Amino acid sequence: MDFRSSDVSLWKNSLDAYSTRIQSLNKPNLVSLDDYYRVELPSLIYQRNPDPHITTLELSKLMQWKLSRGKWRPRLLDFVSSLDESHVKSASQKAFQSLPDVSKAVSALTVLKGVGPATASAVLAAYAPDVAPFMSDEAMEAALGNSKEYTLKQYLLFVDKLQTKSKMVTVLSWLFLLGNYKMVPGKWDFAAVTY
Repeated sequence: MDFRSSDVSLWKNSLDAYSTRIQSLNKPNLVSLDDYYRVELPSLIYQRNPDPHITTLELSKLMQWKLSRGKWRPRLLDFVSSLDESHVKSASQKAFQSLPDVSKAVSALTVLKGVGPATASAVLAAYAPDVAPFMSDEAMEAALGNSKEYTLKQYLLFVDKLQTKSKMVTVLSWLFLLGNYKMVPGKWDFAAVTY
């Protein structure tokens, strides 16, 4: 999928093919972890409104999901699994309350050992994907080229690119809907589309 494309049907087809692509990777537990991240975790977080947060166990499972998608780094999993429950709850509450200030939200989470900007983006995307997209390797490459710089500065650039593209695709889908009455506009999951 070419990130520069403005063809709504290509974006929709790419998003629709996400589950098939995840299954085709044949990675142990990835399908169930992906379902957890994309369906169960957001529901758990929203059930805690007005004080949304995540637990250490949820952060650990999120880290398993993130690592199963890319390079396995067991030390990161060890770090987050050993975090104090109250610290994880406090940091995630502060992060979610900071939105839509993505910079402040990421900074609130990266105080946790083992949580860098990419993991922080995964936590935030589970709660507010339209504001804070997941900084996956694939989405980063699609939006920013071969950049492998996982810093807050790079993430903010990534967020800007994806939000701009999301607005463009949403406008085009409305135009498509008005012209063909077939496509329903919605939020675009660029981490899924580019995987």
